[in-house]
Amino acid sequence: MSTDDAGNSVPHKHFIHEIVDEHNQSGRFGGRVQTRFPPEPNGYLHIGHAKSICLNFGLAKFYGGKCNLRFDDTNPTKEDQEYVDSIMDDVRWLGFTWDGLYYASDFFEQLYQYAEQLIQKDLAYIDSSPVETIRAERGTLTEPGKHSADRNRPTAESLDLFRRMKAGEFPDGKYVLRAKIDMAHPNMNMRDPLLYRIRHAEHHRTGNTWCIYPLYDFTHGYCDSLEQITHSICTLEFENHRPLYDWFIDVLGLYHPQQIEFARLNLTYTVMSKRKLLELVEAGTMRGWDDPRMPTIAGIRRRGYTADGMRAFCDTIGVTKFNGLTDLSVLENAIRNDLNKRAPRYMGVLNPLKVVLTNYPEGQVEYTDAVNNPEDPSQGTRQLPFSPELYIERDDFMENPPKQFFRLAPGREVRLRWGYFITCQEAVKDAAGNIVELRCTYDPATKGGNAPDNRKVKSTIHWVSAAHAVAAEVRLYDKLFTIENVADIPDDKDWKDFLNPASETIVTAQLEPALGDKPAGFQCQFERLGYFCVDKDTTTDRPVFNRTVTLKDEWAKLQKKS
Repeated sequence: MSTDDAGNSVPHKHFIHEIVDEHNQSGRFGGRVQTRFPPEPNGYLHIGHAKSICLNFGLAKFYGGKCNLRFDDTNPTKEDQEYVDSIMDDVRWLGFTWDGLYYASDFFEQLYQYAEQLIQKDLAYIDSSPVETIRAERGTLTEPGKHSADRNRPTAESLDLFRRMKAGEFPDGKYVLRAKIDMAHPNMNMRDPLLYRIRHAEHHRTGNTWCIYPLYDFTHGYCDSLEQITHSICTLEFENHRPLYDWFIDVLGLYHPQQIEFARLNLTYTVMSKRKLLELVEAGTMRGWDDPRMPTIAGIRRRGYTADGMRAFCDTIGVTKFNGLTDLSVLENAIRNDLNKRAPRYMGVLNPLKVVLTNYPEGQVEYTDAVNNPEDPSQGTRQLPFSPELYIERDDFMENPPKQFFRLAPGREVRLRWGYFITCQEAVKDAAGNIVELRCTYDPATKGGNAPDNRKVKSTIHWVSAAHAVAAEVRLYDKLFTIENVADIPDDKDWKDFLNPASETIVTAQLEPALGDKPAGFQCQFERLGYFCVDKDTTTDRPVFNRTVTLKDEWAKLQKKS
């Protein structure tokens, strides 16, 4: 984000702004800016859709224009009201409100009339060829296609057949309506594309009123025109479809929006395909569309991502005409930066190791003040119970530490966050040689973490009081795939074989007592560990937290370097 003269945040400008500015200067659309977000309700939206939502709604906001939400509901066998509801919820969550709510099905009658007009102009015909034949006759990038045997069917006959298709006289696949353009056109999208097919299936809005349905290329340009859209923003794969978009509108002399293409979002270690995501859901590999491992908007919301963080991410990566691969760390940094400002701090121990303070009065409990968020003093402080037995992170102790490890070790003193200085005197082991307990002493003069003699320690670690700790299920999330670029998976390999078996690890953690009754959706930082969110599976008896994103770990970096 950049700022204007008044100090308000404004998005970075990109090439689409330049196109819109040119149109506004020339008066092409009378100074209007009206965009639309046109999802298909055949699955849950993913992070790539978030970029498109931010772009379309953001452009409208930037220019004081309008943005519609339009569902491209032209395939009744794949669509469901559940998906419609989830998409609306996702758009709202991202912070946007649509100016008009439309469905392609709102325009079915008008689209049908446009199709009849194309037939009457001898620009469309009914084809009885099997799908396989149509596909074979399209030709290749180097060879022209072949005319269908039905291409010169009389206009009156095509019109009669089309009306009988609408009346339900024919079974699925018997006929299709095709545009009559140019079978030798270098752009294969212009080689007599399909416009309508027969599909006897109940539609989620229109029921059984229709048994013929228009295809996407035929539908979306006309819907844009009917809604008076000025700038029809599409992803780059539709660039070769733009001549067809223009052709449909121009041959009927209709109001003509401008289609503009931009590069879709591709993330490392992530798949952006609703078909593949649906496969994971239906196979039970994921808990559902909102599994926190899923790159769906529902999934990242459940994981604890924030809408502000997502919008900042979309602004950071920008809008270009070139396909690329965005590193997942860019997204995680945007979320981390946002949560750093808003998330209160708490302490939780993911891999507990018991510490017994041998010189602390037995049975005594005292309380120490802890700052809730050093980034936001208005969040105040809280009281932490402190007692003779504590839990610390097992990774914060090493019996034989290397040179650059500064945390707890035999004979070494460290600071307990908001607590005291402690020194490890003994590591207690079980019969197998595993460390099960640390015997330590504390310095009662260092309460709050400072020594009166000003001596320094090199490390501060987190902890919880064992007597007051709350056991919780904590779900630790990592990359969904083991391969950086999912597009690099060979065609002869099953993409599911590259799923990361460690994408979710479940541990039983010990948390400070204040975290025992937080509601689903509550976000916080576990100090030194990362940002976490209460999952919807949480209960009063068993809190459940999801790790949203980790913190930077200097020791892990050192280990990686070595």
